[in-house]
Amino acid sequence: MTVATEYAPGLVLQGITPPLALKDYRLIAFDMDSTLINIECVDEIADAVGRKAEVAAITEAAMRGEITDFKESLRRRVALLKGVTVADMQRVFDERLRVNPGAAELIAACKGVGMKVLLVSGGFTFFTDRVRDRLGIDFTRSNVLEVQDGVLTGRMIDQPWGDICDGAEKRRMLLQTCAQLGISPRQAIAMGDGANDLPMMGEAGLSVAYHAKPKVREQAMVAINNGGLDRLLEILR
Repeated sequence: MTVATEYAPGLVLQGITPPLALKDYRLIAFDMDSTLINIECVDEIADAVGRKAEVAAITEAAMRGEITDFKESLRRRVALLKGVTVADMQRVFDERLRVNPGAAELIAACKGVGMKVLLVSGGFTFFTDRVRDRLGIDFTRSNVLEVQDGVLTGRMIDQPWGDICDGAEKRRMLLQTCAQLGISPRQAIAMGDGANDLPMMGEAGLSVAYHAKPKVREQAMVAINNGGLDRLLEILR
């Protein structure tokens, strides 16, 4: 078993020896909620209908890996969003959603060496599309909330690739994007915080846990436990 070592305060490494060369990687894949951004969007949307505590409890259990069926857990949470308006979601985006510290700097550094950026989320296109546009992200995959007359129905819409972006779909999208770019998954970096990020992190050449659940920190090559996303650049030159 590989021993994890603290490379710098709040930066734990397992099975790698820095410095690594940023230019050796061609793709960086991010989870969104609690990784690239500061909130769990589904929890904050639920607040609009007074169901945040109920939804957040399910989210926390799913991210810790205590609920193994992510799709079913998401369907349960989305059902509780029935009655939320698009205006409510816009307020969440405007008033509560913030890009996490160091995100723009890390993405700029990656783009500076010619890397592409992928955002894969168990969240929703309403937010991933806006985060994509703000940060200049190249590829996204996430879920579509069904809306009728400006109000959420409590259901999601199936997409050509499938029904829900869960851990298996995150892995598939990472591999598909690598194939599209003509690169090996070993030339990819994957960053996440929850159990549903582990399948894609397991395929990547460099796996990074960001302020993550214990199960994720244990399995990642890099764990950023303090500070911003750009702390990854401390080991990538």
